[in-house]
Amino acid sequence: MPYAPNDSGAARRLQPGGRSPKGFALGLTAIATIASASCNRTPPAQPAVVQAAPAAAPSAGGTVPHGDHNPHHGGIVMMKGDDLHYEVVLDPAGGAHHLYFTDALREDLPASVASDVVLTIHRPKAADERIPLRIDEAGESWIGSGRAVADPAATTVRVAFSIRQEAYWIDLPFTAAK
Repeated sequence: MPYAPNDSGAARRLQPGGRSPKGFALGLTAIATIASASCNRTPPAQPAVVQAAPAAAPSAGGTVPHGDHNPHHGGIVMMKGDDLHYEVVLDPAGGAHHLYFTDALREDLPASVASDVVLTIHRPKAADERIPLRIDEAGESWIGSGRAVADPAATTVRVAFSIRQEAYWIDLPFTAAK
């Protein structure tokens, strides 16, 4: 192994590659100091992230498709496909059941967008009651009347209509209008 004289003239052993232990230690100390200084530095300030408060949900209509599923008439809001909502408004007294249609933004559609609208009330231990609906005088909804519903919790209603020449139906729990 090679030797080199140190400051006092005594020989010292060189590390592989010709480096002295003192030089190696100084180099290692310098690297550690730089790394330590880098690690101890305060990170640069990040821009503050500001989150806007959520916007209040619009009560009628909106600008985001499917952003409003609140009932506008006190009923149950359902969807058919990506571009149609409908609201079923059931009357436990049987006097006036309604069906309203809206688009994906919940803008009112004329009742005439649908046809063949029928409600079928299924009560426990009783024959089904079929209620054909008709367009109301304002052309805004389908309306029909039937018998009173004594036990809404045990009753279901089938909502059926055709739209764009396609028949559709769904069974729902009988939920009285609010």
